[in-house]
Amino acid sequence: MAFTSRRVLSTRVAVLLTTLVAVLSVITGVVNILNPQFGPYVPNAVQQIAGFTGTLTGFLMVASALGMRRGLRAAWWSTVVLLPVTALQGLVQSSIYSVPLVALSVVSLPVVALTRSRFDRELSLSTSQLTAALILSGVLSYGTVGTYALREGFPGVNSLLDAFYYTLVTASTVGYGDITPKTPAATLFSLTVLVLGVAGFGLALSALLGPAIEARFASALGRMTQSQLESLEHHVIVAGYGELTESILEELAASRPFVVLVKEPAVAESLRERGLNVLTEDPSDASSLEHAGIDRADAVVAATNDDGQDALAILTARQLQPNIRIVAAASERENEEKLRAAGANTVISPAVIGGRLLVQSALGDENAEQTAKQVSEGEERE
Repeated sequence: MAFTSRRVLSTRVAVLLTTLVAVLSVITGVVNILNPQFGPYVPNAVQQIAGFTGTLTGFLMVASALGMRRGLRAAWWSTVVLLPVTALQGLVQSSIYSVPLVALSVVSLPVVALTRSRFDRELSLSTSQLTAALILSGVLSYGTVGTYALREGFPGVNSLLDAFYYTLVTASTVGYGDITPKTPAATLFSLTVLVLGVAGFGLALSALLGPAIEARFASALGRMTQSQLESLEHHVIVAGYGELTESILEELAASRPFVVLVKEPAVAESLRERGLNVLTEDPSDASSLEHAGIDRADAVVAATNDDGQDALAILTARQLQPNIRIVAAASERENEEKLRAAGANTVISPAVIGGRLLVQSALGDENAEQTAKQVSEGEERE
């Protein structure tokens, strides 16, 4: 438990430092743009460029910090790359405002580097997000190369940067009008860039806004969104629901995040009304357990009063994650070994334990009732 606490604390410190560097980078860049303080050793033009790029780097660092909060390895790598960049940009700006940025960047780098093992989740993008990124990149590349190739029809386009600028303002429908096509070929080409650009930007916006809209609908319907599922880590998966499960949920609610997998829509709706994380899926199905984040979970609990159903869920969970801890409750004593054979690390039979305590109490054991209270109330023995 102490190790887990230290792990969480170190992760939060790394994310906090990254966020602070990002904020300082944005603020320092904006301040030096509005109120430049040029130093004697770096050309003024270079310092101005460092101010503009420092602001952009800060926004990239914000994205990295958000990714690190989700435990993404890609976000960790981007942070490790960007921290030296922010320090260098602070030095180049040669301003009193950039001193905190340089200092914090230097301090943050070893802290983030030492937490590499904490960020082990792979970046997973949806098909729509990948498609939007590819289409948008393709449109911008097509427009930039085409505009530069037809630059004789675009007065003012003398470099690839000019071509990219024209493509971006055309595709985004900003259209400043400082560069306009002067030949039929350039005009037709501009039309294709406009049509493809509007489609590309529209698809990109839908891919970005789609999850937010999904979250609104899911909140209204009482369901978990994909982003909420992805944010779960070090949680417990409760495979199924039965009479024994209720006390398990009460105990987990006070100590650990969890998600319940149930097949019955009525049961799922009842649990959602209580504010619990629920997926209306078969707990013995591999895709259901993967959807619940079994690769990020600490444990699986199977206690539904149906030993056969529990065995199937345990077997599937063990095949997906050979090292995960699985705990089961056997409603019948003869099924204990079967549940262990299916892959459960621990099998407890509440009926057997209760029966033994009752017999001990009947035979005069005055500690039996105290033992039952300690188990039910979660007290520790003296």
